Amino acid sequence: MLVSRLWLTDFRNYTTAEAELAPRLTMVVGPNGEGKTNLLEAIAYLATLSSFRSAPPEALVRTGCARAVVRAEGARLGRLLLLEAELPTAGRPRVAVNRQPLRRARDLLGSLRVSVFSPDDLALVKGGPAERRRWLDDTLVGSHPRADAVRSEFERVLRQRNALLRQVGGRLDTEAAATLDVWDAKLVESGEALARARADLVMRLEPVLDRAYRNLSGAEGEPVVIAAYEAPWRATGLAAALAQARAEELRRGISLVGPQRDDLSLALGALPARTHASQGEQRSLALALRLAAHDLMAEIAGEPPVLLLDDVFSELDPVRSEALVAHLPPGQALLTTAQALPPGAPPDLILEVSKGQLHAA
Repeated sequence: MLVSRLWLTDFRNYTTAEAELAPRLTMVVGPNGEGKTNLLEAIAYLATLSSFRSAPPEALVRTGCARAVVRAEGARLGRLLLLEAELPTAGRPRVAVNRQPLRRARDLLGSLRVSVFSPDDLALVKGGPAERRRWLDDTLVGSHPRADAVRSEFERVLRQRNALLRQVGGRLDTEAAATLDVWDAKLVESGEALARARADLVMRLEPVLDRAYRNLSGAEGEPVVIAAYEAPWRATGLAAALAQARAEELRRGISLVGPQRDDLSLALGALPARTHASQGEQRSLALALRLAAHDLMAEIAGEPPVLLLDDVFSELDPVRSEALVAHLPPGQALLTTAQALPPGAPPDLILEVSKGQLHAA
């Protein structure tokens, strides 16, 4: 979807705001703390019904207000779309597409696709496996909205199985053993489906990721990026791994094997990026992960997602900043910054943000 106009009411620090967006590059400028990131967060919320800053729903509503409203008008594959979301401080959000209320939040997926980069994305390289698993699953859902059902089913089964493991307290009678067998079978089915989708995704992403990293580096001779999906249990299958781990899982009261423990390994050449890459290399790799996912989603969906780049130049040196601008992917992009845009790609539109107000420069 190409977003042409955005309206905000009581979202974060915005009382009311309205803005037209350029079909290519919109640059959002202003001092820190004025609401630049909030603008990107509002657009991303319409795509995922969640905050890319991991904020709870009530934090998105302006202080003292009962609800916030986000509306976006645009087009997807030639069809006009109006997306609307009402976020109450308590209860579920209400969502509508072309003024038709949606019964399930999942029905919104695919109407608007976004790719988001923020300074926190350095955790994709430096942080623990949970950050990388989340990135994989978000990319899966962004590419194939139906994958959300696979992820949700696995998470549901895992919660139920963990609850049972805690409940039995290490003492497994006949009835509890039969119940655990049922949850094991469900975990095997949903877990192997999720891991299979993740592994296939990584295989498709690896060459795209390497190309994105080399474009950002701005130099020849950069080491090849190697990505691999690490799931040791897949060697024997999840059923066998669960059987082997059952005694320890009962003792500890938690599921110890499965997709919830898997990881995405990232290497530059022969060396792990998490421990051996420089800070600049890690930042470039984190951004390359987002750009690679963006390119793959564009290929699968037939049109590029909206690219949201939050304060990206604070994370890159001048050479990499210029390389990013020179290699911006086709499609719509919004970029926030408190500094000047590097030469090479003048924005189509500049929006100035000041105290929750938007003005076209």
